[in-house]
Amino acid sequence: MPSGGKMTRRQFVGTAAATAAAVTVVPRSVLGGARFVAPSETVNVAIVGCGGQGRTNARALFQEDDVRVIAIADPREQADYSMYYYKGEAGRLPVRREVQERYLRDSKSYKCNDYVDFREMLDKEKAIDAVLCATPDHWHAFVAMTAMRRGKHVYCEKPLTHNIYEARMIAKAAAETGVATQLGNQGRSSGTHALTCEWIWNGAIGDVTEVHTWSGAGGWADGRGRPKDTPPVPAGFDWDLWLGPKPDRPYHPAYAPYNWRGWWAFGTGAVGDMMVHNVDPAFAALELDQRHPATVECVETPFVDSEVVAPGNHMVWTFAAEAGRPPLVVHWYDGDLRPPRPAELEPDRKVGEGDNGVLIVGTKGTLMGGGWSKSPRLIPEPKMQAYLQANKGKTPPRTLPESKGHHRDWLDACKGGRPARSRFEYGAALTEFVLLGDVAVRAKQKIQWDGPAMRVKNVPAAQAFVQETYRRGWDLEKV
Repeated sequence: MPSGGKMTRRQFVGTAAATAAAVTVVPRSVLGGARFVAPSETVNVAIVGCGGQGRTNARALFQEDDVRVIAIADPREQADYSMYYYKGEAGRLPVRREVQERYLRDSKSYKCNDYVDFREMLDKEKAIDAVLCATPDHWHAFVAMTAMRRGKHVYCEKPLTHNIYEARMIAKAAAETGVATQLGNQGRSSGTHALTCEWIWNGAIGDVTEVHTWSGAGGWADGRGRPKDTPPVPAGFDWDLWLGPKPDRPYHPAYAPYNWRGWWAFGTGAVGDMMVHNVDPAFAALELDQRHPATVECVETPFVDSEVVAPGNHMVWTFAAEAGRPPLVVHWYDGDLRPPRPAELEPDRKVGEGDNGVLIVGTKGTLMGGGWSKSPRLIPEPKMQAYLQANKGKTPPRTLPESKGHHRDWLDACKGGRPARSRFEYGAALTEFVLLGDVAVRAKQKIQWDGPAMRVKNVPAAQAFVQETYRRGWDLEKV
């Protein structure tokens, strides 16, 4: 990594491990720094980003008795999501109403304050213990960094950041501040995620040599380039604030409230949306947070545009053999692309589940699962049954602590419990890995990656996609 005091990924992983070890010895509150909530107290949460996923996260928090959402922030008052995945209305005012309705059942004096700018909210709401970030991707690093530097615990939706430089910075800040963190890749807290890891660690498929993972996600933007027309900004929408660190451009409904994922300026395409979920069990089992790929390449895409993320990409990461591990190749497919059907899979079985899945191929067999770490099985089924019979009908011994739920684990960490499964030191490495696919797409050729230096060795121009330029007044290092 370039000089200037920034931390390499291997360095921050070591720091995080040391921090976690310290946590198991003494309560975090004893260590100083961040304010950890007493186990008997309520965690006061602020939500930044009140679109569809912000509303979804609020509803998840409603299920926990020791949480109160006390403030929310979003540049947009309200938006119609009826034509999108989330349905209904979202935005600052609809989410505030929903939050108010929930907590007024418990206390007639309850009030949820709402803000346009989350920084004003953090200045005024001194009772905030933790921040949940559910903004578009280009805001993630700035919200997370600001909150952590103020000693707030942070849950951030995936991907953790919009580029690789931001991921390194957020991991470093998480290790330095010691706050409780969690990335919103919910499958990581499932029992099936743990089972996948334990099967692989137990040698069920031998040494892993290939991973194929996919999702039907994509197609958020049409055509090429920016929209030509410039409709007025909707009432109640602070467009300049929504742009945040990004250079100024005219408002267009093609960007917000929903389809920002399909624009390089604001989103990260299908890898940021779904690869973070679907590759995660393989990424964790193979401890790829401790390794760097040698090369990354996009071998198939319908087009490469400076503005629009194309659907239908096939990306490939390669790892050299090291420390007794064989070479490894990881494939990602999105849109309509899929991996070759495994020869050993029964003719009447589908590959994965629906539009999502993972195939983990080893020297002794193949493990197949759905998206979000769901439904892992050895294939074909007779091999699954033979494995269980050889182990007297039992799965491997549990080596990972059992999760109480993705949000629950984060809340417990806010109260001084063990770190959450997808704490930022891990989530940053996962985010960096998937976003290298985007760098390769935009570089238009195979890139050679120097992970410790955070540098594309063979395509100097691609460095602009590793660390972006922000508009004047925005500097992540000065947050």
